[in-house]
Amino acid sequence: MGFKENLKAELSYKNMLVKELSVKTGISRRTLDNYLRDSPASPTVENAVKIARALDVSVEYLVTGDLGPGRNSKLSSEMKLIQTEMERLGAKEKLIVLDLIASLKKHLQP
Repeated sequence: MGFKENLKAELSYKNMLVKELSVKTGISRRTLDNYLRDSPASPTVENAVKIARALDVSVEYLVTGDLGPGRNSKLSSEMKLIQTEMERLGAKEKLIVLDLIASLKKHLQP
């Protein structure tokens, strides 16, 4: 997955709206919408860093989907299985799974 898909997935996972990300980053909603559309718009390095900080992830993760060296080895066996299965899915299926997780989190919160 690329930046657009990883950004969509992270927003869904964090249950965050684009307007909330805009407020947190100081990046206009229109600019963020361009990153999320099918247009070839890519963020500047400065904007990528702002987005990554606001979402509490690395820029590398947003660009490549990779957690970085050594991070995968710290995962439990269940999380490694989930990661393996997620890697086998296409982009649309991954978004469906992430939406399901966000929905479960919302319904399970006290």
